[in-house]
Amino acid sequence: MKYHLYFDTAKCSACGACALACMDQNDIDASCGHQPFRHTYTQEGVHGDLHFFSTACMHCEDAPCVMGRPVGCLYKDEETGFTLYDNTNCIGCHSCAMACPYGVPTFGDDGKMRKCDACIERQKAGLLPACVKVCPTGALTLLTEEEYLERQAAEQAKK
Repeated sequence: MKYHLYFDTAKCSACGACALACMDQNDIDASCGHQPFRHTYTQEGVHGDLHFFSTACMHCEDAPCVMGRPVGCLYKDEETGFTLYDNTNCIGCHSCAMACPYGVPTFGDDGKMRKCDACIERQKAGLLPACVKVCPTGALTLLTEEEYLERQAAEQAKK
């Protein structure tokens, strides 16, 4: 069954809990300059109103990073639809990062690519991704393909 990490900007307070949970889950040490896989930020709108965001890998359907991989480290998981990786053979060429329109792939001290994998091991164990589990407002949710399409249709109907 395909899944989507869904973000509802109307519910986000930019508290950063999702980013901290991601850092904890993935052993990311920001004090050493390592970049977290999830970021939160605030943007001022045209009328001075504030908009809050939480971003990570978009797990694009036709992921450019997957197309730009010379050694096959990135792939689309047929079961979940998430863009996953196995960096065993990563040569640190950065072609995935150059292909990603969102600048998502990062590189560890070993020179190998890392990115959000939607906490796939947690999901296999029946748990939610860390960012979804800790989101206090429900802005981040894990939806099935059907739920995602229903949510998109409902949003389009509002416009």
